[in-house]
Amino acid sequence: MKQTNIIRLILLLLLLLMMGAPAAEAGCRDRPEPGVDWSKCDKKRKILREQDLSGARLERTDLSSSDLENTRLNGANLLRANLAGARLRGADLEGAILTKARGDRTDFEGANLTGANLAKSEMPRANFAGARLSGADLSKAEMGRAVMTDATLDGAKLQYAYLARAIFAGAALKDADFEGAYLLRTHFEGADLSQVKGLTQAQLDLACGDAKTKLPEGLSRPTAWPCAPED
Repeated sequence: MKQTNIIRLILLLLLLLMMGAPAAEAGCRDRPEPGVDWSKCDKKRKILREQDLSGARLERTDLSSSDLENTRLNGANLLRANLAGARLRGADLEGAILTKARGDRTDFEGANLTGANLAKSEMPRANFAGARLSGADLSKAEMGRAVMTDATLDGAKLQYAYLARAIFAGAALKDADFEGAYLLRTHFEGADLSQVKGLTQAQLDLACGDAKTKLPEGLSRPTAWPCAPED
Protein backbone atom coordinates (compact mmCIF):
# COMPACT_ATOMS: atom_id res chain seq x y z
CA MET A 1 0.00 0.00 0.00
CA LYS A 2 2.80 2.41 0.95
CA GLN A 3 4.69 1.60 -2.26
CA THR A 4 1.59 2.42 -4.34
CA ASN A 5 1.24 5.80 -2.61
CA ILE A 6 4.90 6.60 -3.24
CA ILE A 7 4.53 5.73 -6.92
CA ARG A 8 1.42 7.94 -7.16
CA LEU A 9 3.28 10.82 -5.48
CA ILE A 10 6.22 10.49 -7.90
CA LEU A 11 3.86 10.43 -10.88
CA LEU A 12 2.08 13.52 -9.56
CA LEU A 13 5.36 15.40 -9.16
CA LEU A 14 6.46 14.43 -12.66
CA LEU A 15 3.12 15.65 -14.04
CA LEU A 16 3.47 19.00 -12.26
CA LEU A 17 7.01 19.43 -13.61
CA MET A 18 5.89 18.62 -17.14
CA MET A 19 3.04 21.13 -16.88
CA GLY A 20 5.21 23.93 -15.40
CA ALA A 21 8.42 23.67 -17.43
CA PRO A 22 7.08 24.48 -20.92
CA ALA A 23 5.21 27.52 -19.64
CA ALA A 24 8.36 28.89 -17.98
CA GLU A 25 10.43 28.32 -21.10
CA ALA A 26 7.82 29.63 -23.52
CA GLY A 27 7.90 33.22 -22.19
CA CYS A 28 11.68 33.47 -22.42
CA ARG A 29 11.64 32.15 -25.97
CA ASP A 30 8.93 34.55 -27.17
CA ARG A 31 9.97 36.93 -29.91
CA PRO A 32 10.52 40.62 -29.00
CA GLU A 33 7.23 42.49 -29.24
CA PRO A 34 5.13 44.98 -27.26
CA GLY A 35 4.00 43.57 -23.91
CA VAL A 36 6.25 40.50 -24.09
CA ASP A 37 6.76 38.77 -20.73
CA TRP A 38 10.46 38.09 -20.26
CA SER A 39 10.44 38.46 -16.49
CA LYS A 40 13.33 36.60 -14.82
CA CYS A 41 14.69 35.55 -18.24
CA ASP A 42 18.34 35.43 -19.27
CA LYS A 43 18.71 37.98 -22.08
CA LYS A 44 22.31 39.02 -21.53
CA ARG A 45 24.50 39.91 -24.51
CA LYS A 46 21.51 39.98 -26.87
CA ILE A 47 21.13 42.23 -29.93
CA LEU A 48 17.76 43.91 -29.35
CA ARG A 49 18.39 47.29 -30.94
CA GLU A 50 15.46 49.17 -32.52
CA GLN A 51 12.94 46.58 -31.25
CA ASP A 52 9.51 47.50 -29.88
CA LEU A 53 9.34 46.29 -26.27
CA SER A 54 6.88 48.91 -25.09
CA GLY A 55 4.97 47.74 -22.03
CA ALA A 56 7.19 44.65 -21.74
CA ARG A 57 7.48 42.75 -18.45
CA LEU A 58 11.18 42.59 -17.67
CA GLU A 59 11.17 42.25 -13.89
CA ARG A 60 14.48 40.73 -12.71
CA THR A 61 15.46 40.10 -16.35
CA ASP A 62 19.19 39.85 -17.04
CA LEU A 63 19.89 42.28 -19.90
CA SER A 64 23.51 42.89 -18.98
CA SER A 65 25.80 43.83 -21.88
CA SER A 66 22.87 43.69 -24.33
CA ASP A 67 22.43 46.14 -27.22
CA LEU A 68 19.11 47.99 -26.84
CA GLU A 69 20.04 51.10 -28.79
CA ASN A 70 16.96 53.02 -30.02
CA THR A 71 14.69 50.31 -28.59
CA ARG A 72 11.18 51.25 -27.44
CA LEU A 73 10.77 50.42 -23.75
CA ASN A 74 8.19 53.04 -22.86
CA GLY A 75 6.00 51.83 -20.00
CA ALA A 76 8.11 48.69 -19.58
CA ASN A 77 8.57 47.16 -16.13
CA LEU A 78 12.29 46.66 -15.41
CA LEU A 79 11.98 46.24 -11.65
CA ARG A 80 15.28 44.83 -10.32
CA ALA A 81 16.46 44.17 -13.91
CA ASN A 82 20.18 43.79 -14.55
CA LEU A 83 21.27 46.40 -17.11
CA ALA A 84 24.96 46.40 -16.23
CA GLY A 85 27.01 47.35 -19.27
CA ALA A 86 23.92 47.45 -21.50
CA ARG A 87 23.71 49.91 -24.40
CA LEU A 88 20.49 51.97 -24.32
CA ARG A 89 21.53 54.95 -26.41
CA GLY A 90 18.52 56.76 -27.80
CA ALA A 91 16.14 54.22 -26.22
CA ASP A 92 12.61 55.30 -25.31
CA LEU A 93 12.06 54.55 -21.60
CA GLU A 94 9.35 57.12 -20.98
CA GLY A 95 7.32 56.09 -17.93
CA ALA A 96 9.35 52.90 -17.50
CA ILE A 97 9.82 51.30 -14.08
CA LEU A 98 13.50 50.82 -13.22
CA THR A 99 13.09 50.68 -9.45
CA LYS A 100 16.04 48.86 -7.84
CA ALA A 101 17.46 48.08 -11.29
CA ARG A 102 21.22 47.60 -11.71
CA GLY A 103 22.95 49.72 -14.29
CA ASP A 104 26.69 49.70 -13.65
CA ARG A 105 28.32 51.59 -16.57
CA THR A 106 25.08 51.39 -18.57
CA ASP A 107 24.95 53.75 -21.56
CA PHE A 108 21.73 55.85 -21.59
CA GLU A 109 23.16 58.64 -23.76
CA GLY A 110 20.36 60.54 -25.48
CA ALA A 111 17.70 58.20 -24.06
CA ASN A 112 14.20 59.34 -23.17
CA LEU A 113 13.55 58.63 -19.46
CA THR A 114 10.83 61.22 -18.99
CA GLY A 115 8.74 60.29 -15.96
CA ALA A 116 10.67 57.04 -15.46
CA ASN A 117 11.00 55.57 -11.97
CA LEU A 118 14.63 54.87 -11.05
CA ALA A 119 14.13 55.04 -7.28
CA LYS A 120 16.69 52.99 -5.33
CA SER A 121 18.36 51.92 -8.58
CA GLU A 122 22.10 51.27 -8.71
CA MET A 123 23.60 53.23 -11.61
CA PRO A 124 27.27 53.87 -10.75
CA ARG A 125 29.27 55.32 -13.65
CA ALA A 126 26.21 55.17 -15.91
CA ASN A 127 26.18 57.56 -18.88
CA PHE A 128 23.10 59.82 -19.07
CA ALA A 129 24.72 62.49 -21.26
CA GLY A 130 22.02 64.37 -23.18
CA ALA A 131 19.29 62.11 -21.77
CA ARG A 132 15.80 63.39 -20.98
CA LEU A 133 14.89 62.78 -17.34
CA SER A 134 12.21 65.41 -16.77
CA GLY A 135 9.97 64.35 -13.89
CA ALA A 136 11.97 61.16 -13.35
CA ASP A 137 12.20 59.67 -9.86
CA LEU A 138 15.85 59.16 -8.88
CA SER A 139 15.27 59.26 -5.14
CA LYS A 140 17.69 57.15 -3.10
CA ALA A 141 19.39 56.03 -6.32
CA GLU A 142 23.10 55.13 -6.21
CA MET A 143 24.62 57.18 -9.02
CA GLY A 144 28.20 57.75 -7.99
CA ARG A 145 30.32 59.08 -10.91
CA ALA A 146 27.31 59.03 -13.25
CA VAL A 147 27.56 61.36 -16.25
CA MET A 148 24.63 63.79 -16.55
CA THR A 149 26.32 66.24 -18.91
CA ASP A 150 23.73 68.30 -20.83
CA ALA A 151 20.92 66.05 -19.52
CA THR A 152 17.43 67.46 -18.91
CA LEU A 153 16.37 66.89 -15.29
CA ASP A 154 13.65 69.50 -14.92
CA GLY A 155 11.38 68.46 -12.05
CA ALA A 156 13.41 65.32 -11.34
CA LYS A 157 13.33 63.84 -7.83
CA LEU A 158 16.85 63.36 -6.49
CA GLN A 159 16.06 63.25 -2.79
CA TYR A 160 18.65 61.31 -0.78
CA ALA A 161 20.36 60.08 -3.94
CA TYR A 162 24.05 59.20 -3.80
CA LEU A 163 25.60 61.51 -6.39
CA ALA A 164 29.24 61.65 -5.31
CA ARG A 165 31.48 62.69 -8.21
CA ALA A 166 28.58 62.65 -10.66
CA ILE A 167 28.86 65.22 -13.48
CA PHE A 168 26.00 67.68 -14.07
CA ALA A 169 27.88 70.14 -16.27
CA GLY A 170 25.44 71.94 -18.54
CA ALA A 171 22.43 69.99 -17.21
CA ALA A 172 18.93 71.54 -17.09
CA LEU A 173 17.81 71.34 -13.45
CA LYS A 174 14.77 73.58 -13.05
CA ASP A 175 12.70 72.41 -10.05
CA ALA A 176 14.94 69.35 -9.55
CA ASP A 177 14.79 68.33 -5.87
CA PHE A 178 18.17 67.67 -4.19
CA GLU A 179 16.88 67.34 -0.63
CA GLY A 180 19.28 65.16 1.37
CA ALA A 181 21.31 64.18 -1.73
CA TYR A 182 24.96 63.31 -1.10
CA LEU A 183 27.03 65.68 -3.25
CA LEU A 184 30.66 64.97 -2.39
CA ARG A 185 32.68 66.46 -5.30
CA THR A 186 29.60 66.38 -7.51
CA HIS A 187 30.41 68.47 -10.57
CA PHE A 188 28.12 71.42 -11.33
CA GLU A 189 30.51 73.40 -13.53
CA GLY A 190 28.43 75.54 -15.88
CA ALA A 191 25.15 74.21 -14.42
CA ASP A 192 22.18 76.41 -13.53
CA LEU A 193 21.18 75.61 -9.93
CA SER A 194 19.23 78.82 -9.45
CA GLN A 195 15.83 77.09 -9.48
CA VAL A 196 16.56 73.75 -7.82
CA LYS A 197 14.84 72.65 -4.62
CA GLY A 198 16.16 71.31 -1.33
CA LEU A 199 19.80 72.33 -1.85
CA THR A 200 21.63 73.51 1.27
CA GLN A 201 24.88 75.38 1.79
CA ALA A 202 26.37 72.30 3.45
CA GLN A 203 25.67 70.23 0.34
CA LEU A 204 27.04 72.93 -1.92
CA ASP A 205 30.24 73.16 0.12
CA LEU A 206 30.93 69.48 -0.65
CA ALA A 207 30.29 69.89 -4.38
CA CYS A 208 32.36 71.35 -7.20
CA GLY A 209 31.47 74.28 -9.44
CA ASP A 210 32.96 77.29 -11.19
CA ALA A 211 32.27 80.93 -11.98
CA LYS A 212 29.57 79.92 -14.49
CA THR A 213 27.57 77.88 -11.95
CA LYS A 214 24.35 79.72 -11.09
CA LEU A 215 23.29 79.38 -7.46
CA PRO A 216 19.90 79.53 -5.71
CA GLU A 217 19.06 82.70 -3.85
CA GLY A 218 20.51 82.69 -0.34
CA LEU A 219 23.40 80.33 -1.10
CA SER A 220 26.98 81.48 -1.65
CA ARG A 221 29.77 80.22 -3.87
CA PRO A 222 32.19 78.06 -1.82
CA THR A 223 35.70 79.46 -1.49
CA ALA A 224 37.11 76.06 -2.55
CA TRP A 225 35.66 76.43 -6.07
CA PRO A 226 36.88 75.45 -8.55
CA CYS A 227 37.84 72.14 -6.96
CA ALA A 228 41.42 70.99 -7.19
CA PRO A 229 41.97 67.95 -9.44
CA GLU A 230 41.97 64.60 -7.67
CA ASP A 231 44.96 62.30 -7.74
